[in-house]
Amino acid sequence: MDVFERLDATLALAEEERLLVDSVRALARDEIAPRAERYDRDAEFPWENVKAINRLGLNAMFIPEAYGGAPLSYAAYLACVREISSACASTGVIWATNFHGIKPLVDFGTEEQKQRLLPRIAQGGLVSLAITEPTAGSDATGMKTRFTADGDSIVVDGGKTFITSGDVADLYLLFGKWSGIDDDRKAISALIFEKGTPGFTVLRTEDKMGIRASSTAALAFDGCRVPRANLLGKPGDGLSLLLASLNKSRPSVAAHALGIARAAFGDAVAYINERRQSGRRIAEFQGIQFLLADLAAELAQCEAWLWHVARLVDGGAHDIGIEASMLKLRASDLAMRIATEAVQLHGGYGYCKDYRVERLMRDAKITQIWEGTNQIHRQLIGRSFLSKQ
Repeated sequence: MDVFERLDATLALAEEERLLVDSVRALARDEIAPRAERYDRDAEFPWENVKAINRLGLNAMFIPEAYGGAPLSYAAYLACVREISSACASTGVIWATNFHGIKPLVDFGTEEQKQRLLPRIAQGGLVSLAITEPTAGSDATGMKTRFTADGDSIVVDGGKTFITSGDVADLYLLFGKWSGIDDDRKAISALIFEKGTPGFTVLRTEDKMGIRASSTAALAFDGCRVPRANLLGKPGDGLSLLLASLNKSRPSVAAHALGIARAAFGDAVAYINERRQSGRRIAEFQGIQFLLADLAAELAQCEAWLWHVARLVDGGAHDIGIEASMLKLRASDLAMRIATEAVQLHGGYGYCKDYRVERLMRDAKITQIWEGTNQIHRQLIGRSFLSKQ
């Protein structure tokens, strides 16, 4: 048992959770990983992988039992994100986005909303989280999408960009500003938008550097009428809902990044133990051993922090914004570093698509950008230490 296996063994999972994570690991290894190169090459949505995940009923782990789910711990969820992402980063982010988009409905929705909408996701539906706009990236207060009350309906006008699963989702957690509230922060509101609503258009899907099998769409809303019953909370509750959502989704992004990091580290170690230069295995050179030592130590420490944050969430902690930012920042930077070093250790082969590390390096980059750029997270963390005067 190596250092990473011992670290995983310390994770406090119930027996059924550990068995599920083992099943996900096997699924990732045997079915998802072999298809990853083709999906990436063709930028094709990985429907076979989504169906395989649904056969295990994984969406049920974040849906309450009363609505068709079988809830498990946040730690078990993060472990599954990491395993899926290590096999196919695109599939990992698609499945994780289901959690990101539906968790606010689970936590803050009305009983009627939950009974009507959650069973669709427990049965395998896809969810999208629609926040980003051309004028609103890390600063969500810049969004222009408008929600206008009209009797029993809310009329939605505007657009979103860089929306994961935006062209294939069944439900969207959609954020916009409530007409009649002038304050940019207080106007932000949230609703559940359903697939097939008239006036909704997918403008395009992006041709991306990495996570190419995960569709990323630009969306337009032209006079879309949504039932007032789909409003989440009250008009103006959107910012608090958004922040609560990000506190849970940022550790998930970290687990996604660490899955990529684990895969890249494993590929690099396997290669340098086989490849020889000057009559010696590359792994026998002291400079390479020093590099491996640094990467392994940082990876183990970062994963330990992942499980620390998971314990906080499972223990009922709510004010974990700084811990989540630290985790997302460090995990994503580390994923990019390890993937880049893995390419370097493969030499010229690492630059060719015949080896997975080329794809892992491309996949890793986005983890430093979305869910708040790492520059934003450094600012949030640093600001938290300012004394209150």
